[in-house]
Amino acid sequence: MIRWFFSYCKQAVFVVSKQKGSVIFLLPVLLLLMICLFPFAQVPVDSIAKSKSQRPAARAPVPDILPGKGLAQHDFLYSGEWDTRKDTQTIFRVIGGKVVWTWSIPIKDRNGQLSEFSDIHQLSNGNVLYACKTGAAEVTQERKIVWSYECPAGTECHSAQPIGLDKVFLCQNGTPAKVFLINKKTGKIQMEHIVQTARPDDPKSVHGQFRNIRMTNAGTYLLAHLNMGKVIEYDKDWNIIWSVDAPSAWLAIRLKNGNTLISGNQHGYVREVNSKGEIVWEINKDDLPGFPLYTVQGLNRLANGNTVISNWGGSLRKEDWDKVVQVIEVTPGKKIVWALHQWNDPDLGPSSNIQLLDEKGKAEKGELQR
Repeated sequence: MIRWFFSYCKQAVFVVSKQKGSVIFLLPVLLLLMICLFPFAQVPVDSIAKSKSQRPAARAPVPDILPGKGLAQHDFLYSGEWDTRKDTQTIFRVIGGKVVWTWSIPIKDRNGQLSEFSDIHQLSNGNVLYACKTGAAEVTQERKIVWSYECPAGTECHSAQPIGLDKVFLCQNGTPAKVFLINKKTGKIQMEHIVQTARPDDPKSVHGQFRNIRMTNAGTYLLAHLNMGKVIEYDKDWNIIWSVDAPSAWLAIRLKNGNTLISGNQHGYVREVNSKGEIVWEINKDDLPGFPLYTVQGLNRLANGNTVISNWGGSLRKEDWDKVVQVIEVTPGKKIVWALHQWNDPDLGPSSNIQLLDEKGKAEKGELQR
């Protein structure tokens, strides 16, 4: 239509100017051209781009009947990344079906950088250790900060694993990315190592380098290389001793049976692989009828063999976030025994991490498979 109009106007202008020889006769034509093109000039370029990059809708409504007992199924600690609906980010402790404790931080730190809870651990002394993108900290039940770490400019911290009650295994995304073993009591860095990433010199790649990494009970380092699409295990001297391809690996857990459990972020998979890298058990994004997986982040393997999945929905358009079932527990036979949908009274928000507090074992001793 516009192309035809331009062609027509060019011809009209040429004819009028040739026949009349005066610019005055061109004015009506030019005026008409401006009127016709004015509405198109008002459409912002970014609105066109926005429509092309619109976030998807939820793939299914929330089932009327959900397996399990809702908030009362387990006692648990819960948090989620990027809850941009609120000006604070919150960790929830749920006991007996009720929220009994919370810890909140501003969504932006003192430097104006976005904060989000990416890793959480309740210790045997009741304290909670967490990573929040802009740093990491440990808070008591009385809400007193007893240890903290602030990320330098241009870096991010999404993983903080307790190693005993006195140490933390910390990952710092950056150029380059680094991992640390820090003594929280003395503040001494007992180990520091630069780790490989897909684009180590690219500041734009920092956010997508790592989420949760783990030190195993054998003393090796099991890293889910998010932007490399691999899980790599290193010995204590940082020599590679095992690896497996795993697109957008968000978390990798060394299970007690020797296998490795991996979450696939936006690919929506949960995958258990053996020492040969063979898939021995897997759930993909549409394998659970009526309960689609969107962005799979945190995982727990329970003592009874069940797997608890944190199903983050921030990749969807915001009006559909509350259509996401945030936590799903499945048996080895892939039967859903618990589905938590909790967006009101209380609103737990998106799900990135959950620690089941009724599961036996101490987080700081590596006794929980998460």
